[in-house]
Amino acid sequence: MTDRDPFPDPVLDPAAMRKQYRADGLAEEDLASHPMDQFARWFEEAARAAVHGTLYEPNAMVVSTVDPTGRPSSRTVLMKQYDTGGFVFYTNYDSPKARDLAHNPRVGLLFPWHPLARQVIVTGTARRTGRDETAAYFRTRPHGSQLGAWASAQSTVIASRADLDTAYTALEARYPEGEQVPVPPHWGGFRVAPEAVEFWQGRENRLHDRLRYAARPDGTWYVERLSP
Repeated sequence: MTDRDPFPDPVLDPAAMRKQYRADGLAEEDLASHPMDQFARWFEEAARAAVHGTLYEPNAMVVSTVDPTGRPSSRTVLMKQYDTGGFVFYTNYDSPKARDLAHNPRVGLLFPWHPLARQVIVTGTARRTGRDETAAYFRTRPHGSQLGAWASAQSTVIASRADLDTAYTALEARYPEGEQVPVPPHWGGFRVAPEAVEFWQGRENRLHDRLRYAARPDGTWYVERLSP
């Protein structure tokens, strides 16, 4: 990198990148009583925006974990289910994120719905889904994605793309289209039970609305407004 150009191209200058949000606000009286019901409302709007091409993959979420040394890491995964019990995603149980969660099940989630000037920010605890639930979801995956779960030792170093393609081709020959692919024993789901869920709505002049549901020990929820 070079020293900062005193006259940078404004198209490329992060300091000059500025979006004035003009979305309607988010008021306490408009919220659902349960955070997952409020999430369902916003997720429906995000999904409909995706149908119209204004938002890409509304179920994409950033998952943040911490390793045993305290080093954080984040990656984007696809949320595949949500209900009153929380948010579900699937992964290789030998992956870094799964190993992190085995050590420390506390996790952060972020749904970045930028075209809607919205975010949903979740903190909670992750637990593995049962094998029956995992198998039921695995059967809904396209045949190629099922093979991919076997072919990839997620996040490990490989010699080349050719090695990955060779592994996939061998699996394709072993389990041709139409033949049932067994569920990998090293692959499965996590359900993140929320402890706090923040709904962030962009507003003018950076005076955003931030309403956060927080769980009480008895399982009920209260809402607090955060300063932007």
